[in-house]
Amino acid sequence: MRRIALTGGIACGKSLAARFLRELGFETVDADDIVHELIPDPAERRRIAAEVFSDPEKRRALEAEIHPKVKARINAFFAEGADGGSPRIAIVPLLFEAHWDAEYDIICTIASEPEAQISRMTANRGYTREEAEMRMAAQMPVAEKSARSHYTIHNNGTERDLRDAVGRFADWLKNT
Repeated sequence: MRRIALTGGIACGKSLAARFLRELGFETVDADDIVHELIPDPAERRRIAAEVFSDPEKRRALEAEIHPKVKARINAFFAEGADGGSPRIAIVPLLFEAHWDAEYDIICTIASEPEAQISRMTANRGYTREEAEMRMAAQMPVAEKSARSHYTIHNNGTERDLRDAVGRFADWLKNT
């Protein structure tokens, strides 16, 4: 079974793209969902986020603790599907930052313009512009992720546009 990863910047549409992929018959596992299982209290996650996004050393320490657990769960997800069945995709926002990219056969980036990301974070997640920019600055730029990927889906339009682009990606996977 091919190991396929979907990555991208914060608020680029990875979760929505993953939903569309599931509708097309793909099985997915999301690194963010695993983190939410490891730290189930939303208030605790917000407190930790506020702390680590303002202190790179604390962020690295948290990632050193959390990333191995997330990686083990993702590896188990692929191992469970090794006998065939539905294609499987891991949604890994920090794929390149964690240096996991060499473990995947195909990497797709969901990319959005920075202003679209900021707009989504302020409108949908209640972040201030400064908080949104801090979170974006903590990740590799989307353009660099895109350049390092096998496939890029640009998400600057409507939900329908994204659904159509995900469909084209699914077709591309079937023919690759």
